[in-house]
Amino acid sequence: QVQLVESGGGLVQAGGSLRLSCAASGRTFGSYAMGWFRQAPGKEREFVAAISWTGRRTDYADSVKARFTISRDNAKNTMYLQMNNLKPDDTAVYYCAADPRYSTAVADWESWGQGTQVTVSS
Repeated sequence: QVQLVESGGGLVQAGGSLRLSCAASGRTFGSYAMGWFRQAPGKEREFVAAISWTGRRTDYADSVKARFTISRDNAKNTMYLQMNNLKPDDTAVYYCAADPRYSTAVADWESWGQGTQVTVSS
């Protein structure tokens, strides 16, 4: 497993932007698929975006396509989520996850961070 720490969350007005970071420990970061998930109060955790270990493959939830961009820097053991045109519905705790296999299903991911709060005001 890898240890993951998210940062970059905060309070932003609708239409604003935030960039989340996920720092990973371990020498094998480059061999892990990485993903972002979120969980709003009273709702189940849901998929947001995923990126393969090379960065060549990415997937997004329909609700964030064209607004969010996932990326990674294997030299820095860090993954990012650029979030633009944020909406109140994007309010949630955002988690990063890592797994040797690529998946968009919440249950498939092995390692999780502690989460970072994103709040979008209207």
